[in-house]
Amino acid sequence: MSEIVLLSDSSCDLPELLVKEYNVQIIPFYVSFDQTTYYKEITELTIPDFYAKLRKEKIFPKTSLPAINDYVETFKPLVAAGKSIICVNLSAHFSGSHNAALNARELILENYPNAQIAIINSLNATAGQGLLVQEIGRMIADGLPFDTIVQTAEKLRESARIFFFVESLDYLEHGGRIGKAAALLGSMLNVKPLIYLQDGLLFPGGKVRGIKKAMAKLIEDTAKYIAGQPEAFHIAFAHADNLKYAEQLAKDLSSALGVTFNNPYTLIGTTIGVNTGPDVGGICLIKKYEQYL
Repeated sequence: MSEIVLLSDSSCDLPELLVKEYNVQIIPFYVSFDQTTYYKEITELTIPDFYAKLRKEKIFPKTSLPAINDYVETFKPLVAAGKSIICVNLSAHFSGSHNAALNARELILENYPNAQIAIINSLNATAGQGLLVQEIGRMIADGLPFDTIVQTAEKLRESARIFFFVESLDYLEHGGRIGKAAALLGSMLNVKPLIYLQDGLLFPGGKVRGIKKAMAKLIEDTAKYIAGQPEAFHIAFAHADNLKYAEQLAKDLSSALGVTFNNPYTLIGTTIGVNTGPDVGGICLIKKYEQYL
């Protein structure tokens, strides 16, 4: 079997430690503050610099998906070297990145008709997508066959959830990504909108007053979804330039479930950050791949 190479667009927000551990190749989105000059996420604009600018200027940046050619230029040398490719993308409900990768695959197959290239719509975002990438990385490391990995990943993505709160719905509304969570629009002072992501779409999770109640509700919702089986899930904690939120969520969920977590905290990148704004806290989870074998 040829070597399997794992790729993802940058919306997975996979911590650098895990990018290196699973040899993930990241294909960056682009971000612009003036809709004229675009920067590659991470490589041309760091995430801390992005949030610093967001806080200082109170602006609504725009993102642009990786071009078809970005994928072609990444796929081609791998395929030419005889590698198999698994590429994971941001939920197709949020972006055309998945379709760009599919189109690139078709272009590659014109010259390499026997190439193995799987393009997976993660139905997820940020650390939820990152967890799917991580599970695929684990399957590759454990030597599972290409087809088994792809089929299992497509089952895994349906188990993924993200439970999170935002400071404001302004960014989601401005970016056009609010979906069914529009039901939460309009709030009182210090009310935190709660949202969850399922099957690639956003849904309202309610509104509570204050950070403590918001976190308590996320813990409650996560514990309910896990249904007493924390060992069956891989869990990550994400934040948008406010690490204390991720740390507190991890501490509270650890106490509630009686387990410890060793996944590094996820800093939400620019692709998702333009739609959430700063000061977001969230719990992301997905079933471990062994649950489907």
